[in-house]
Amino acid sequence: MPIGIWFAAFAIAAAAPVAWWAFSGLQVEGRAARSNLAHAGAPLTNLRQATLAQSATDRVVTPLMGTLVRRARRLTPQGVLEHLERRAFLAGLSDAWPTERLLTVKVMLAFVMGCAGGLAFLANPSTLTALLGIVLFFIGYFAVDYLMDLRASERQATIERELPDVLDQITICVEAGLGFEAAMAKIAENDGPLPEEIGRVLQDIQIGVTRDRALESLLERTDVRDLRSFVHAFIQAERYGIPIAQVLRIQSDEMREKRRIRAEERAMKMPVKIVFPVVLCILPALFVVVAGPAAVRISNTNLGGG
Repeated sequence: MPIGIWFAAFAIAAAAPVAWWAFSGLQVEGRAARSNLAHAGAPLTNLRQATLAQSATDRVVTPLMGTLVRRARRLTPQGVLEHLERRAFLAGLSDAWPTERLLTVKVMLAFVMGCAGGLAFLANPSTLTALLGIVLFFIGYFAVDYLMDLRASERQATIERELPDVLDQITICVEAGLGFEAAMAKIAENDGPLPEEIGRVLQDIQIGVTRDRALESLLERTDVRDLRSFVHAFIQAERYGIPIAQVLRIQSDEMREKRRIRAEERAMKMPVKIVFPVVLCILPALFVVVAGPAAVRISNTNLGGG
């Protein structure tokens, strides 16, 4: 049997348990804790029997992937790890997708795509297929980074759009007599990335973090220039005793003006963006419809005259 078939069978067989483990999260630790609590009063058992009682995933796949992740973490530059962790924060996935899980998925995808490239090379050995295998390997390794960047950009854009309306609601609540934290609690009841981040700010304040530090942590989890400007203005106003309602009113007016300017900017860019689809897609079809019958008639006339 050709080696390519054996290689493909091994890759397919290994991909399923690795994918299951990567998406299982911390269920292994939770299951182990529940097992320990359940057997707290039971007599000691044989170590071999206790090991064999575990699933194959706990005995084989989990240690293997843990070793691969540790080695990948050592081989990956610190700057890349920090960038990946930062992207997870900006995408709002830092809790569900810690750095270790992201590295696991990166290694798994790189392995699967590399296997696909290796199969292509074995089926047709050439320079082109070798380059294809290398490209597929790097695509699998950096696909997670691209998806995280895309998710982070979308989330930050959503926060930027929601910020003026959120500031207006906070301003109305404060002017109606509520405190700043009570107004933020009202906003945190809504759905969306910004209310979610505001809810985390309130949680930090409730556990004893100062308001300034909680707001600075909010800036670390986001990358929106307008939000950074508002937080800095709010902190300065609180330090110098400026009324919070006045600062909120000024900031909300400024944010709405910035949103209007950005909308006009996008509207001004639309004609330029439409030029290329019109030239490449619409004009050729229009030319065929308008000039096609004339070209056919001219061609028939020339044929008849010849």
